[in-house]
Amino acid sequence: MIGAIVLAAGSSSRMGRPKALLETGPRGRTFADAILETLATAGISAVRVVVAPGFQRSGPPYVVNPDPAAGMLSSVQCGVRALPDGLHAVFVWPVDHPLVEPGTVIAMIAAFRAGDPPVVVPTHEGRRGHPVLFAARLLPELLTADPSLGAVAVVKAHDDRLELAVDDPGILLDIDTPDDYQRHCGALAPSAPEAL
Repeated sequence: MIGAIVLAAGSSSRMGRPKALLETGPRGRTFADAILETLATAGISAVRVVVAPGFQRSGPPYVVNPDPAAGMLSSVQCGVRALPDGLHAVFVWPVDHPLVEPGTVIAMIAAFRAGDPPVVVPTHEGRRGHPVLFAARLLPELLTADPSLGAVAVVKAHDDRLELAVDDPGILLDIDTPDDYQRHCGALAPSAPEAL
């Protein structure tokens, strides 16, 4: 079984509002909902969305990071601790990458099952992107990683990781600012809600 952790506890300081609740387009899907739908399409049901205190959605699959200022790795660790036992691998997926195609997720799972690499990193036109798939045997490393280095240190520690080329520019689309949002999703609504 494959799980996933969606990282949505950041302050969104450059965007000016919670990125998890921004809409991806005219259908009205939020970033978080878009990622959850993509994961569901790929057959992944063991998902935890890590959010900051005060985030208005609650209950499964949402998990609160009590101290998101401690950095992104702290959210990864909250997600790892909240996942069920028995997983074979776990995606770590920043919420500001909502436009990844389901086929990419399916291809990453297939590559993991075929070769059992410790990490699967998607690439597009030679550039690494997100989400990243970690074998379950690496979860203890994520739980003990240096917070100043983050999860990337775990990735770099494994030279036998698989870098999987995919035809999906969505893995590179890091939507962090209003300009990024305008370019990839359309204009920010001036009265967009802070929470649902």
